[in-house]
Amino acid sequence: MLIFAGDTVASYRRKPQTGGVKVVSRFLLAASAEAHFPVASVPEVAFLGRSNVGKSSVINSLLGAKVAKTSSTPGRTRAINFYEIRWPGKPRPELFFADLPGYGYARLSREVTGGWASFIEPYLEHRATLNLAIVLVDCNVPLQASDKQLVDWLNVKKRHFLIVATKADRLSGNTLRAALEGLRQQFGVERIARFSARTGEGRDELWQEIRSACQQAA
Repeated sequence: MLIFAGDTVASYRRKPQTGGVKVVSRFLLAASAEAHFPVASVPEVAFLGRSNVGKSSVINSLLGAKVAKTSSTPGRTRAINFYEIRWPGKPRPELFFADLPGYGYARLSREVTGGWASFIEPYLEHRATLNLAIVLVDCNVPLQASDKQLVDWLNVKKRHFLIVATKADRLSGNTLRAALEGLRQQFGVERIARFSARTGEGRDELWQEIRSACQQAA
């Protein structure tokens, strides 16, 4: 069963370096089993991270509207929430965003998290249209073991991923650069992107990464 919400148009201020981004988005469905996934038809971008890293805020910032629900209580997302993204004037979606349940929240019962492996791992490992996994980490806290395990797993599965440091507005100057460099070395990656849902920092750059991954898939 598909649950649709109304279309939301997000228009960002035009910037010379990117040409701006304008999208139409809507919530598509929530899947808590592999059989509930939407038909694999367009490129997909998955958002992963700990329960309090701000996944919904990042998605809403990218879309320019409160499409993904945010909560002051971590661990609210219990399914993979899919969002349909298309460009204005286009009759069909160009890509899907997939918001995966957050991990690392101690208060979630094992009864809940124990069932995640039945649909989260199959999605990340076998989903043919998954073209980019965006791993969100909080640059204000030290490297978390669960984040490192996720990145190592994605490397083993040869999944294309990008690590994005959220809440970048809370640090500045040399402190932010040092935090990003420390995370880069600990994760063993070439670079880590920065992002602030509050100020919009890094939004255009992340859209460039998303569109590039989707174009390569096409």
